[in-house]
Amino acid sequence: MHKLLENKKIVFLDGDGTVWYPEKTKREVAPHWIYGDGETKESFLQHLVIIPSVVETLKRLKEKNIILILISTHPHPQEVADILLRNTVLHFKLEGLFDEVYTARDYPDGKGEIIRNVLTVRAIPTNQAIMIGDNYKYDYLSAKKVGVDALLMDSKYLNSQGNEVEKIADLSDLLK
Repeated sequence: MHKLLENKKIVFLDGDGTVWYPEKTKREVAPHWIYGDGETKESFLQHLVIIPSVVETLKRLKEKNIILILISTHPHPQEVADILLRNTVLHFKLEGLFDEVYTARDYPDGKGEIIRNVLTVRAIPTNQAIMIGDNYKYDYLSAKKVGVDALLMDSKYLNSQGNEVEKIADLSDLLK
């Protein structure tokens, strides 16, 4: 297991760029383009693919009794964002792997607020949690601000601020 995953009870995962990405650009371009592009925004599910090794990695984490929480930032109004995210989870047949699914508001601290609330409700200390995502501000910093460890998925679009943090190339790296 990855050293940052040791002694963790809960793993928070980003959706776009971490669990799935646009088939056309994979991790070459930040994945949120798909929701605003004229050709893909109305049929984005047809253009997304689950990242290889994700399902097997999530299953292995569940076998270790790790709580898995999906948090995805969406610019849509909350109710619409919730429906879109649930539809994406159903599309990829991931509903049995995540313990909870949340949409975060579209600002850098949105995921951190959800992380803090989930940990409070579940009475899990911050040192037993980790956030894995592909965005320095929205995933990494948001988690760090609430005292949670974080890892970033390595990508071509990772901005220079994320270069000094620990990265993984694939979600399956968590199991190594």
